[in-house]
Amino acid sequence: MTQDTASQSTPAVFAFPGNLDMPTGGYGYDRRIIAGLRELGRDVELLELGEGFPCPEPEVLRRAETALEALPDDTLLVVDGLAYAVLGAVAARLAPRITLVCLLHHPLCLENGLDPQLAGQLEAAEREALRHAHEVIVTSHATAARVRELFAVPSAHLHVVEPGTDRAPQALGSGGPGLRLLAVGSIVPRKGHDVLVEALAGLTEFDWQLDVAGGFLDEACHAALVRQITAHGLERRITLHGALSSTVLEAAYAAADLFVLASHYEGFGMAFTEALARGLPVIGSGGPAVERSLSGGGIYVPPGSVEGLRAALRRLMADSALRRQLAAEAREAADRMPDWTETARQFSAALDAAAIRIPA
Repeated sequence: MTQDTASQSTPAVFAFPGNLDMPTGGYGYDRRIIAGLRELGRDVELLELGEGFPCPEPEVLRRAETALEALPDDTLLVVDGLAYAVLGAVAARLAPRITLVCLLHHPLCLENGLDPQLAGQLEAAEREALRHAHEVIVTSHATAARVRELFAVPSAHLHVVEPGTDRAPQALGSGGPGLRLLAVGSIVPRKGHDVLVEALAGLTEFDWQLDVAGGFLDEACHAALVRQITAHGLERRITLHGALSSTVLEAAYAAADLFVLASHYEGFGMAFTEALARGLPVIGSGGPAVERSLSGGGIYVPPGSVEGLRAALRRLMADSALRRQLAAEAREAADRMPDWTETARQFSAALDAAAIRIPA
């Protein structure tokens, strides 16, 4: 296909692992992008690749490869990075006849809690797979820098499309006298919930409650977190709710006084911007992408720092004027964030760049 015939109407196939309805930031991004592309007039066909990625069973991987190889020539294919990282072999076979776009939320080798050998294998597999991608879309400038560093993806083929943010009503808060804290993130090591519990264990002189909203995706991590909460005697202060529906989660945001998430690493960190959009003061960690997001309305803490997190929490728990100041800054920051329509337009432009390269 030539540049003259490539346009926003070029159909796309969006391939994804697992369940697209999973309540995680990555799948949430996928859903909003698919809906936004369709609203812009682009046909998007969905292709399910199966469960267990990035470490699927051999039969699941075989079926995924078969489904991808059945795609016709000149297909514009977007593959979620959770699966693409281990599809290097089929990507090499597909690249000469279709256009491959990898949507990379964050490098999988940077996931916390991985066995070092597995992390090394994922890094090598992801590097090999990305060699065959015609374009790579990432969700933050920080992730783009890591992708260039780790995988040598050329800047000319790397597109940053940050998540959009829905305009939301101001959080009303709990109404006191104590503070209601909210953390939104799956129960996996990377989200650092254990760091947060440890920090809060040293702040029992304050009146607070913590709600944690996030699916129990790692059973061992969940069990260890429950033991940690019990060991500190915080069972009546900390509630692990699991994954919440959008309605219930919205109510949790509305009733919160403070948002806090102690992630070790985030490719972007949509939960932080969603909190800022509701005018919540935010404390967070997770690397450069999160630090950039919290330049207004939040306090950034280095990942893994229990003492740093505890100090930041103590400041906000003790200072209502500072909480109000950060809440006002959060709303101002949210007003500068793109909405999902703009994000879909940017994603569509990246697909247009890919479509130009579709083989004739």
